[in-house]
Amino acid sequence: MSTASTTLRDTAADDGCRVLETRLIGISSEEFATEVWGRAPLLTRRAGDFADLFSASAVDELVSRRGLRTPFLRVAKDGSTLPESSYTSSAGVGASVADQLDDTALWRSFADGGTLVLQALQRTWEPITDFAARLGAELGHPVQANAYVTPPQNRGFDDHYDVHDVFVVQIAGTKRWIIHEPVHADPLRDQPWTDHRAAIADAARGDAHIDTVLEPGDVLYLPRGWLHAAEAQGAVSIHLTLGVHTWTRYALAEQLTRSALALLRDDAEMRGSLPLGVDGPDGELAFVRRRLVDALAEADPTPAFHRTRRGQARPGPMGPLAQLAAVDGLGPNAPVRLRAALEARLEGRRLTTRVGWLDFPEADLPSVLRVLDGNVHFAGELGLPFVERLLRAGVLVPAGS
Repeated sequence: MSTASTTLRDTAADDGCRVLETRLIGISSEEFATEVWGRAPLLTRRAGDFADLFSASAVDELVSRRGLRTPFLRVAKDGSTLPESSYTSSAGVGASVADQLDDTALWRSFADGGTLVLQALQRTWEPITDFAARLGAELGHPVQANAYVTPPQNRGFDDHYDVHDVFVVQIAGTKRWIIHEPVHADPLRDQPWTDHRAAIADAARGDAHIDTVLEPGDVLYLPRGWLHAAEAQGAVSIHLTLGVHTWTRYALAEQLTRSALALLRDDAEMRGSLPLGVDGPDGELAFVRRRLVDALAEADPTPAFHRTRRGQARPGPMGPLAQLAAVDGLGPNAPVRLRAALEARLEGRRLTTRVGWLDFPEADLPSVLRVLDGNVHFAGELGLPFVERLLRAGVLVPAGS
């Protein structure tokens, strides 16, 4: 059997629940892709009810009962981030770590006007874990979720821009957002707003592109680089920021260049020393440019691209006890499925995923292709030894988990 490279979209995006169009934007995904994505803000009023994702009670539970540690929370006030020592303490007997959240200190900071920033909620709050995975699979770019909890009439941060796109989802209360056009369009990850403080301050004094108040259920999309500041109104404001860490052409160029340089390591002439007494590169540049251009034409950055992409997010949750029970109780009628968000690819006989790679004999390839469809399968259909191997590797999980 001959197999071409097979790419699996995360199964979270393949069950008919397309969250971009159904929950975040009031236009078609096609129109969003061609007219809005990376180009301009989009405000969607009354996009939906997001109580299933997050709430005030979720904030209280995370802060007071989950034993969170930094950096899963930070506190901001008047444009500055407070020192971690001001809201963390030792967890007490049996949990002697010094940086767990202190709910009393957090309460005092919040009552004094501090904004609580719950970071990486895709790791700590299950409804958002699933939602972020679905959205990231649809967009083709990894998604991080933060929550901003701001007391009335306060703002956490002054005018700034982000180096990633965001969907702002208003959960509770109201917040005024003032948006200005970029002073540095499409910033890269290493081009933060602090590099342009003066230009941002000048732009913020000008006419706003958007000046609006978000109410619960409203969603605001902002491409990276767009300036923004937000202030809670007459009640506590809670909003989610779904940060989309976009791949860029520059990032792809970096991957291509690294692949080309890897090829040049095998070129004996390129490994050769420059002439004795050389006082500059001029005499060698023409030769090096020719070899580099040739290497760029030959290089294939695709494997490096997928390795990096796999490393940008984690696979779906897997409980070790449920997994052990599935292995111990494995039988022909045991239902299994591919673990979510694996970024699985079959290239030849090798299955590469976020949890490692596996090589398969030719006879197993039809079963590999079947599990890549993301559907539930019975172990007897795929072969018990095959299923046990993938369960032990953390690639398959029990269908009920």
